[in-house]
Parts: sequence; C-alpha cells; structure tokens
Amino acid sequence: MRSQFKTITATVLALALGGDAATAQGDGGVEVLHWWTSGGEAAALNVLKEDLEKQGIGWTDMPVAGGGGEQAMTVLRARVTAGNAPTAVQGLGFDILDWANQGSLADLNAVAAEEGWDSVIPAALQKFARVDGKWVSAPVNVHSTNWVWANKAVLDANGIAVPTTWEEFTAALDKLKAAGVTPIAHGGQAWQEATVFDAVAMSVLGPNGYQAAFIDLDEAVLGGDRMKEAFDRMAVIRANVDDNFSGRDWNLATAMVINGTAGFQMMGDWAKGEFLNAGKVPGQDFLCFRFPGTTEQVIFNADQFMMFDQGGSVSAGQAALASAILSPSFQSAFNVVKGSVPARTDVSDEAFDDCGKKGMKDLAAAASSGNLFGSMAHGHAAPASVKNAIYDVVTAHFNGAYDSTTAVTELVDAVSIAR
Repeated sequence: MRSQFKTITATVLALALGGDAATAQGDGGVEVLHWWTSGGEAAALNVLKEDLEKQGIGWTDMPVAGGGGEQAMTVLRARVTAGNAPTAVQGLGFDILDWANQGSLADLNAVAAEEGWDSVIPAALQKFARVDGKWVSAPVNVHSTNWVWANKAVLDANGIAVPTTWEEFTAALDKLKAAGVTPIAHGGQAWQEATVFDAVAMSVLGPNGYQAAFIDLDEAVLGGDRMKEAFDRMAVIRANVDDNFSGRDWNLATAMVINGTAGFQMMGDWAKGEFLNAGKVPGQDFLCFRFPGTTEQVIFNADQFMMFDQGGSVSAGQAALASAILSPSFQSAFNVVKGSVPARTDVSDEAFDDCGKKGMKDLAAAASSGNLFGSMAHGHAAPASVKNAIYDVVTAHFNGAYDSTTAVTELVDAVSIAR
C-alpha cells in the first residue's frame, strides 16, 4: 500500500509540474486532461483529436488512468494549485459546478450563442454546463449507467433469455454458476460498486424513491426497509462475482464477458466501446438491456470538457475545441465509437448500431416522461462529499464489513455528516 501511495503521489507531482498549458495556449492548441485510457475510450477520443488536427489545432494529451476520474481530479487540483491549469479537462456533474463556483472556468457564451447550444442541449445537461447564465463546459455525450451487458453465446448455451425481473435475473445467475461460468464480471473499485448500486437501488426504490434518497437526501428513504432490500440484492450480486474481483479495472471485467468467461456485467454504456473495439456485434455476439426493474428509467452521466480560465478570454484553441465537440458530425462519429449517445437532441441515429439506437430512444422517452435521473455514482445526483460518503458505505457492505441492516444505518449517518 505504501508503495502504491508513493507511485500515485509521484504521478500527481509529475503531471502537476510537467504539463505545459502555456505552450498549448501559445500555439493555438489545447492541453487536454482526461481519463479515457481504455481501448474503446482511446479510439473514441482519437475522433476528436483528428477533428482538431484537420483544423490545424495542436493537441497535448494528458491521460490519467482511472475509470471513475478520481485520480484525474487529484491531478487537476495539483495543477491548479501549482498555477498550471490545463486548457481543457474532462469533468462530470458537480465537479464542474465546483470549479465554476471557484471562478476557475472560462466563459463559452460567445461560442454557445453563435451555435445555438441553448436549444439543442437537454436541460438536464445544461444544469451542469451553465453556471449563473455562463456556459463553462461543452457536453460530449450522455451515458447511462443502468445497463447490463451479456455474452449471447453463453446465455444461449445455458438456455437463458434476457431477464426482465429480479427473480429471472437471479435464476440466470444460478444457471451460470451451476455451469461453471462466472455469473457476473465485476471490478472491485468503489465507483464500480456504486454504479451497480445505482441500478439496484432504482429497481427497488423506483424513480420517486431514487429521487428522494440520492437527490433530495431524504433520511426516511435512505434508512428505510426498501434501502435494506437494495443492500440485500447487492449481497446476492457479491455472491456471484469471482474471487479475483478486487481492484480489477472495469474494462478487464468487460473483457471477461467478451471472452465468455462471465455471463453478465452491470456497467455504463461505455462498456459497449470495448465490445466494438474487440470486433463484436450487438445482437449477435453480445446483448444490451436495462437492469431488471429499470426499463423505463435512464440513470445518466454526461462527460463534458471544462475550459479553464487561462487569465484572459477564451483562446482560439478552446473555442475550436468547444465548437468541434458540439458539432453534429462529431457528436455522431464520437458517440458511435464511445458507446454513448449524443448530447445534442437533433443528431440522427442512422449511424448507430442497435444498442445505440435503443439508448437514444430510451433517453428521449425518459426525458419526456420525467424518468431521466442524474447518476449518484457518477456525480450527477449529489455533491462529491455526499457521493463519496455513499461510496464508502456501499463498498464496505460489498466487501463484507457491514450486513444490510448495518449498511442502512451507516448510510443515513454518512450522508448526514457529508451534506
């Protein structure tokens, strides 16, 4: 553990002192800090790089591994403290609002007005992209977290149809275990457990309960019987992962489903990028469906690029990057590769595969019916302090430190202290 801490600290210091935002600004380019380092994510990001290169905009890459972005935010804080903020940074939800409220972000209103962002970006995303009337970030996509990914051949070989209820899902898990297949591929990291908990809690609490618990922070719901049932279901999931799950990166868990050593993975739709990168075809090689009990809900997070104030007006590189991100052609090309859906509502689904078309249709339906909810696990439901407090309880329960009754009590206490 001490060695790991030293490695992380060294990485943070190197990136804080080694990045050269001034150089990127000076040549009209951008220095981009992000955590898209898996194969599918890197392929998607390359679409943006190539788009800017065609415009003569230089790109200085600052990747920081870690699927939930926590390590990237640690590096960012070090960079800002050192007076060396990157020009553009991948951000999520309340993290964007925090930086904006500190006065750290540039004003993108001129670009937004010229290109009509107000009318094509959903209000749920604008909540995290505009602060006090000022656009401070450019939304790249909309991910949703309540997906299940499955190896079709494995399911077919075991006579398993797509489960639509919790009971059908647990029966499928039992069949896979009896056949010697790992039922659920999972990576033992706090953000991954929270991602699973997002879907499980929605399936038990329903949309009103999810809103009350994770957005309104209602203690009666956080500490209620239905929350205990959600933790009970997490215990079932824990009993169906392999012994080596601890510390596994999410994309390595996805690879278990791709390779047929596991049947299911509960993960956001960025997982689809890994299937596509491996040459797999939706409907033929793998299946995508909403977690049982959440077929009408979409739990979302949206990747955005914050533009950091460099001590003056928005640079040419920042304006070009923001414009490129919101162009309809890029929104289609990028999200086809990434596995997500466009942040604009006017992009055609023609280029998207079956899972992508379903994702776009689900998003539109959820937005119109009031079933679109910001993800607790990915910083779109409550501030980081509350999110991290929930992380601690969920992952402690998943790893056996608490039973479900204790977890509910700890959840109420943790949120009360953190809010």
